[in-house]
Amino acid sequence: MNYLSVEGLTKAYGERMLFQQISFGIDQGQKVALVGINGAGKSTLMKIIMGSEVADEGNVAVKQHVKVSYVNQNPVFGTGLTVLQAIFEDTTNETLQVVKEYQHEMLASQRGEDNQERLQSIFERMDALQAWDYESQVNEVLGKLGIHDTGVFVGELSGGQRKRVALAKAILERPDLMLLDEPTNHLDLETIEWLEEYLSKANLSLLMVTHDRYFLEKVTNQILELDGGRIFRYAGSYSYFLEKKEERKQVELSEQEKAKSLYKKELDWIRRQPKARGTKAKYRVDAFEATKERAFRKKDDREVTLEVKTSRLGKKIIEIEDLSKSYEDKLILDKFSYTFKRGDRIGIVGPNGAGKTTFLKLLMGEIKPDSGVISVGETTSFGYYRQEETAFDDAKKLIDIVKDVAEVVTLAGGSTISVSQFLTQFGFPPKQQYTPVGKLSGGERRRLQLLMVLIKSPNFLILDEPTNDLDLVTLNTLEDFLDQFPGCLLIVSHDRYFMDRLVEHIFVFEGDGMISDFPGNYTDLREYEKEKKTEAKEPKVEVKRPAAVESATEVKSAARKASFKEVKEFAQLNESLEDLEKRKESLVSELSLAGADHELILRLSKEIEEIEHELGTLELRWLELSELEGID
Repeated sequence: MNYLSVEGLTKAYGERMLFQQISFGIDQGQKVALVGINGAGKSTLMKIIMGSEVADEGNVAVKQHVKVSYVNQNPVFGTGLTVLQAIFEDTTNETLQVVKEYQHEMLASQRGEDNQERLQSIFERMDALQAWDYESQVNEVLGKLGIHDTGVFVGELSGGQRKRVALAKAILERPDLMLLDEPTNHLDLETIEWLEEYLSKANLSLLMVTHDRYFLEKVTNQILELDGGRIFRYAGSYSYFLEKKEERKQVELSEQEKAKSLYKKELDWIRRQPKARGTKAKYRVDAFEATKERAFRKKDDREVTLEVKTSRLGKKIIEIEDLSKSYEDKLILDKFSYTFKRGDRIGIVGPNGAGKTTFLKLLMGEIKPDSGVISVGETTSFGYYRQEETAFDDAKKLIDIVKDVAEVVTLAGGSTISVSQFLTQFGFPPKQQYTPVGKLSGGERRRLQLLMVLIKSPNFLILDEPTNDLDLVTLNTLEDFLDQFPGCLLIVSHDRYFMDRLVEHIFVFEGDGMISDFPGNYTDLREYEKEKKTEAKEPKVEVKRPAAVESATEVKSAARKASFKEVKEFAQLNESLEDLEKRKESLVSELSLAGADHELILRLSKEIEEIEHELGTLELRWLELSELEGID
């Protein structure tokens, strides 16, 4: 059953054509991701589907009785609404409304109001509508999304908190079709994982714009790519899409070359015919125009190249000693110490409000600690990419904003290029460089913000949610650049793929000022946390051996000598362990260069996992043998 139908949609802003005559549909049960480069028109298309923008041509049809919910990239609610009122805005859903009344009266009861009669009436209506299961779901959704105070006004919330309210509202409306524009932005990692799990299992249809590759892989079963003003459909996961997109590009390249060859022949025929257009065969003239369009169709790939000089780091980078910071009664840092080393690649994780951004601002000297010392080395040059969007002068031309910082840019090899060439490498073609910044899309503004950080040649990069609003092409390029970055990296990100690829250990903000340093990437951390939870649930049974037995065993072990066969096995183990470690290092190097080749990443990751398992088994045996006499 078709839920949504888009037919012949066209939209342009002045001379800039976003998309032309695009058509597609979404059926019951399909979970579709809309992808494309920044500025391709993804958010505009979503707004047209929801009716908040108007297309130049074409129409959008939603099947009758299909309920649609929409979560904007930056949700806006009516003024004066509390969180409770915003979430339960749908007055057509009787069950939703009685649960809203129940929630309202329970809050009133907690404040000490005498409302037992009203509550009794609501209990009866809840029974009649069988709304208790729904009320339980409401509490679960609000809890998982971190919405605890439903009496606060939405206007007082941060952008991230408003996003959570919008998601809760959309989920609790129980739609048939849900439209989501960058649903993971501003959410912490735990909330993203819950939302991912919920959407992958929910009985609904879905159309979403997201750059979160793990989210794409787990939730979606269809990919729509908006490319060069056209729509391309791929039935499968994100990894399947990457494979088929590359095949499509090769086919298009081949067809374009054939069209150019045919165009030369047809052009010769056109020139040899009489000038009067009417004397030429009309069908052949039309075919010539179609061939010309195919041969010279402009590609809008906007490849991004990141290559900038990095200043040299000295021996002393940053030394932190007994750093403490609190706001009123909330402790953010409690006597935290750390000495940064060359090549440090550190991720920062923790729930929203745990103090991650505060920590970054302390390092940058933007806020003062309550106590403790931050000592920065003389050669340390910061590049700080903020979570908040930089406020540019919208009337100013793109190239002029960059020229305010530098007229030329020094690349990694020492050569220099003009600002215009650098902008082109960053995916801003020459024509776009002379347009006002106010005409850039949200993703393009974030790309400009990144450019303004890197142009200053930093050697210590602090990135606070750098993946927000960046398209997949820019993300892959940024990852490649950071993978080879010779300086220090400190990253706060909810993008698990990004963290897994780039960080080597993690500062975990646990709350109450506690920060632990975990050795490994984000997936390693989650696996470790799951193991801890499993161990906590399992009852520990401790078997106490008699002292006499213990002593006898220890004496026996101490007295035992290694056999000739065991000595030989020990020597072979040393060789095997060394070979496996070398093989693992080689695979890790290959993995860092895999780029967006998802199949290669999966294969290499699996092989690394198998080697680690084999290493663990051999190391255990090595430890057993090393205890024997005669082994050295």
